Amino acid sequence: MTATVTTDSRSEKSDRVTSRGTGGARRRLPRIPDRIRQGGLPYLLLLPAVLLELLIHVIPMIIGIVMSFRQLTQFFIGNWGAAPWTGLDNYKIAVDFNAPIGEALLHSFFVTCVFTFFAVGLAWLFGVTAAIMLQENFRGRGFLRAIFLVPYALPVYAAVITWAFMFQRDNGLVNHVLHDQLGLTDQPSFWLIGDNSIYALIVVSVWKGWPFAFLIVMAGLQNIPRELYEASAIDGAGIWQQIRKITLPSLRPVNQVLVLVLFLWTFNDFNTPYVLFGKAAPENADLISIHIYQSSFVTWNFGTGSAMSVLLLLFLLVVTAVYLLITSRGRKGADA
Repeated sequence: MTATVTTDSRSEKSDRVTSRGTGGARRRLPRIPDRIRQGGLPYLLLLPAVLLELLIHVIPMIIGIVMSFRQLTQFFIGNWGAAPWTGLDNYKIAVDFNAPIGEALLHSFFVTCVFTFFAVGLAWLFGVTAAIMLQENFRGRGFLRAIFLVPYALPVYAAVITWAFMFQRDNGLVNHVLHDQLGLTDQPSFWLIGDNSIYALIVVSVWKGWPFAFLIVMAGLQNIPRELYEASAIDGAGIWQQIRKITLPSLRPVNQVLVLVLFLWTFNDFNTPYVLFGKAAPENADLISIHIYQSSFVTWNFGTGSAMSVLLLLFLLVVTAVYLLITSRGRKGADA
């Protein structure tokens, strides 16, 4: 009993000393959950996303790079680690443009560049035009905004399959309108094979991608002060002068990011040509994504296909770095 009283008195004295030394405020060491909440909680919340990123992107990318240095064919599917190590031979085969494999890859690269140029350019043009047209308040603007976002909201496979039916030669809607209704062609055209396949691919890609540009530009327009337009209107500026002198310069940072994202999405697009044409795309629509797929899963040469994928990755990294360097310099020059 005596020991208990002594211990309680000592604890009370220590509490008093602590309260006197801190001006009446009792100091306590932070608990472990408090430390986690203050310092480690953000990292803890990011952990699931980091793990998914590692499992879905980083680890497969590393495995693909390792596969590009091996002679991996259908004979080593069960144990791809036993495939012979070839070093840079797969890369030499891919960039040998005098050989059939390298020549086909170069042709696919040029087709992809042409396709990306028109698809990104038209998607950006349609998106910016629609966003500027819907900037002013008028009756039915909300309905038009919702309609314009429908292609972006639809699942890719459902939308592209619908377009594939529309591009059918005998009973497709496109030939029905162009040939039967308007009489613009002498006979129904083949849109999914032959020379017209690239036009069909561009149309589907633009239809699917321009609502994203419309959404981003429309959000960027909200940051432009209305006073600028009102002041320019008082000074006598017309709508085209306002677009050229106020809207487009103010949207430059948004457009820089938008064009880069559209470029990366379009250049890497696999779903659209695969669903539209199937495993064997026409020669005029042989995008590099489909070409790499055929080199890997049709001819069963996974080593060469992996080397092509790594080359594509390096190309996109270089283009992205150069683009960011040029745009950052232009931004600094404009600010100066």
